[in-house]
Amino acid sequence: MTGPEDAHDLPRGEGHAYGSPPEGDDGHDLADLLAFLRRRVTGEYEVDEFGFDPELTDKVLLDLVRPLYRHWFRVETLGMHNVPDDSGALVVANHSGTIPLDGLMLQVALHDDHPRRRPLRLLGADLVYRLPVLGHLSRKSGHTLACPEDADRLLRKGELVGVFPEGFKGVGKPFSERYRLQRFGRGGFVASAIRAGVPIVPCSIVGAEEIYPKIGDLPLLARALGLPYLPLTPLFPWFGLLGLVPLPSKWMIGFGEPIRTDEFGPADADDPTLVFNLTDHIREVVQEQLNELRLRRGHAFPPFY
Repeated sequence: MTGPEDAHDLPRGEGHAYGSPPEGDDGHDLADLLAFLRRRVTGEYEVDEFGFDPELTDKVLLDLVRPLYRHWFRVETLGMHNVPDDSGALVVANHSGTIPLDGLMLQVALHDDHPRRRPLRLLGADLVYRLPVLGHLSRKSGHTLACPEDADRLLRKGELVGVFPEGFKGVGKPFSERYRLQRFGRGGFVASAIRAGVPIVPCSIVGAEEIYPKIGDLPLLARALGLPYLPLTPLFPWFGLLGLVPLPSKWMIGFGEPIRTDEFGPADADDPTLVFNLTDHIREVVQEQLNELRLRRGHAFPPFY
């Protein structure tokens, strides 16, 4: 197993700034557009067993959020070489931001900045898939329910799977607790990685904490709407829809050295002590990476240039 002193080490002076587009990826000329529309109308496109539609994701869904990635948050990635080129791996990241834009930015990062343009298959809470439009689009973009069965199948297929173990506790925490990791749950993601024998890539995301600073909550209204929380921020709901515009914080996404699991046997996934200890170790690694990246980034709102 990789030791704590090695697992959190992020490379210096390396990375992609501002999400530079892949070479040759124009995707907007008329011929391509007409060909894309024809395939959609005739049904000549592929969807996997989870509902993932790679063409729609590449040509439409990611294009919708890419301006946020490149120009609004000006995302810089580090340690991308720690993400495998073509084999299965589990990316474990911190979760924050009140509205979970960090998952979308992580998906764009791995698609645009990884040399093999890898799709990320995020594991999401069941609330996401109960919402008619969001649930459908999540399936189309490659995401699925955060359950051991789906995680195991994806990892064994060699997919790159992403998980946010803090869940709603992380994304909905108050601004006063920013960049302090919440509990990582019971370690189900670790058990899945052990069963599949794939590495765990610790990932730290800096910048999401500042986009919607949560200064309060409306718990009664949240329960009435079936939501885990309903936030109050300096701009929402006081400025109406304008309050939903995220603040343009500077983001950095770092990928640490992979933590191997292939030294364990499948039966070790059922050992609660081993799973808990490894889960706790990964949490410590992600927290250390967060601290490093915050220092490296500096101010959350540097001058625009």
